[in-house]
Amino acid sequence: MSGAGSIAKPATVFRLRRHAPLAIGLTLILLLTTIALVSLVWTPFPPSKMQIMQKLKPPFEVGLLGTDQYGRDVLSLLMAGAWNSLSIALFAVTLGATIGVIIGLAAAAWQGLLETVTMRGCDVIFAVPPILSAMMLGAFIGPGRWTAILAIATFMVPVFTRITVGAARQIWTRDFILAARAAGKGPLLISWQHVLPNIIGPIIVQVTIQLGLAILTEAGLSFLGLGLPPPAPSWGRMLAESQTFLRAAPWLAILPGLAVALSVLGFNLIGDGLRDRLDPRQRGRI
Repeated sequence: MSGAGSIAKPATVFRLRRHAPLAIGLTLILLLTTIALVSLVWTPFPPSKMQIMQKLKPPFEVGLLGTDQYGRDVLSLLMAGAWNSLSIALFAVTLGATIGVIIGLAAAAWQGLLETVTMRGCDVIFAVPPILSAMMLGAFIGPGRWTAILAIATFMVPVFTRITVGAARQIWTRDFILAARAAGKGPLLISWQHVLPNIIGPIIVQVTIQLGLAILTEAGLSFLGLGLPPPAPSWGRMLAESQTFLRAAPWLAILPGLAVALSVLGFNLIGDGLRDRLDPRQRGRI
C-alpha cells in the first residue's frame, strides 16, 4: 500500500505541474478579459479626463495607480487600453486565421501549382514585417484601428496558411480520405467534413499563441503612432508618452509594459498548455 501511494503521489504532482502553465495562462487571460469588459461600463475616472493640477501624481496619492502628465487616471487608461488591445488582437487574429485556413485547405486539396503559388506568396508576406505593412497602410488610409487590424491580420494569414497546409497534407494521405473519394466526395467537401476537424487542434493552439503576438504588435504600432489615434487609450501609446518622464514618473512606463508582458505571457502559457493537451504524443505523458 505504501509503495503504491509513493508512486501515485509523484505522478499526481507531475500531472499538476503539467497543467500549471495552462491554469496560470487561463487565470491571466480571464483577468484581462474581465478588466476589458468592465472598462466598457465603468472606470474609476473617465479615461480621457484631464486634470492638469493633478499631473504626475504617484500611485495611491491620486487614484490607485497615480496620474500621467495630463492628470489622467492611469488605472482608467490601463483598463480602457485592455479592451482596445484585446479587441484589436481578437479581430485581427480571427480574420487572419479564417483567411489563412481557407487558403491552406484549398492549397492542400488541389496541390500542384496552387500550392506552389500559395507557399511562395506566404514567403513574400513573411518578408514584410507587420510594422512596415502598417506604415504602408497608414500612408493610404491613415493610422487607426483598421490600420492595426489589417496590418496584423495580413501577417497572420501566411502563419495559418503554412500550418494548415502542413497538417492537411498529412490527413490527405489517410485511408479514410481514400474512402471518401471512393464515395464520390469532392475536394471541397472532404476538406470541410474530414480534413478540417482533424487539424483543428494545431490551429486552436496557434490562435492562442498569435493572440499574444497580436497584442504585442498592436502595442508596437501604437508606440509608433500607427495604432489607435488619441484620445483612445492604448498601452503602446502610454509607453511612448512615458519616455519623457522615466525619471520623474517611472510608473507610467512600468505599468503598461507590465500589462503587455502579462497578456503575452498568458496567451503563450495557454498555447503551450493546449499543445500538451491536444498533441497525441504528449497526451499519454500527462
